[in-house]
Amino acid sequence: MREAVIVEAIRTPIGRRNGALANLHPVDLSAHVLTRILQRTGLAPEVVDDVIWGCVTQLGDQSGNVGRFAVLAAGWPEHIPGVTINRACGSSQQAIEFAAMGVMSGRYDLVIAGGVETMSRVALGATRAVGFPYGPLMSERYPDATFEQGPGAEMMARHWKLSRQQLDEFALESHEKAAAATDAGLFEEQLEPIDDRLTVDEGIRRGSSMEKLAELATVFEDTGVVTAGNSSQISDGAAAVMVTTPENARVLGLTPLVRLHSGVAVGADPVSVLTAPIPATKKLLERSAVRLEEIGAFEVNEAFATVPLAWLNDIGPDATRLNPLGGAIAVGHPLGASGAILMTRLIHHMHAEGHRFGLQAICEAGGTANATLLELVA
Repeated sequence: MREAVIVEAIRTPIGRRNGALANLHPVDLSAHVLTRILQRTGLAPEVVDDVIWGCVTQLGDQSGNVGRFAVLAAGWPEHIPGVTINRACGSSQQAIEFAAMGVMSGRYDLVIAGGVETMSRVALGATRAVGFPYGPLMSERYPDATFEQGPGAEMMARHWKLSRQQLDEFALESHEKAAAATDAGLFEEQLEPIDDRLTVDEGIRRGSSMEKLAELATVFEDTGVVTAGNSSQISDGAAAVMVTTPENARVLGLTPLVRLHSGVAVGADPVSVLTAPIPATKKLLERSAVRLEEIGAFEVNEAFATVPLAWLNDIGPDATRLNPLGGAIAVGHPLGASGAILMTRLIHHMHAEGHRFGLQAICEAGGTANATLLELVA
């Protein structure tokens, strides 16, 4: 079977809700990264077999087929298709997985995969306001369950005995890491700003403290531990990666960055929603036959601080390798783009530090998760 490699990975800076990117239509935001990834590689759009695009809240400005519309908005030939997929917060990570599967099978030679979410324009949970998404049979199977992520984060905190102090400490560290990485210019190579309206991630809070975080009220339970401060930010952003074979990369004059070594998607308890990155990681390690200690960096999406902390407890890697540049608590979580954003950050970090392997996992609504193992191409 053919191999799949990533030859380029870019993202926009992440904007806060109602911030610098709020007036940009998600199709235009997507078209921006599609245009820039071709400019970086020097390719014509005609070499692209498909665009596979993640987007979660497919309503209003994000209705229809954002992936296809982005191709047209970028001015590419009409014969180039595009598709939009939804695996909740892991949508763009799954888009990359689908791209790799297509390349490895021979159905594609080159695909651009990624995603977008403009949460300023399409509110979180807006699709649920127009219907009953679970249906009576699911409600019968899980009586009284809400399948909501916030209460799920509180369930995780109780199960893993995570304190408010632990969550706030993790959140503060996320901001500190992201600020340090920004100041050191570690994101510059991967970023594609739009004009000069936003050149760095907008959500980083400098000068925060445990005292300031302690002042925030809990959101989901009066006696709980989850606050806005130890949860991901509502954000806007887009990201794209280019997937092809090593052989095609050579023909096109491109240098592979990483090989898509292994990937899995798993389901877990849909009531607590957020636990699936743990079994996904275990399955991925078993399938890949790569040892935990061989992996130089881990990106576990910070939907809530409970998620990476529970993952760290059960998986047990060196904690300094987890989210080394901060995460969604600091920079934000534009749902449909987050998987591709994590992968872009991970790829560039692997190259900067010379890590042979990098692993990312992301929790998803419905109690599922994607996990992907990348291998540096020497």
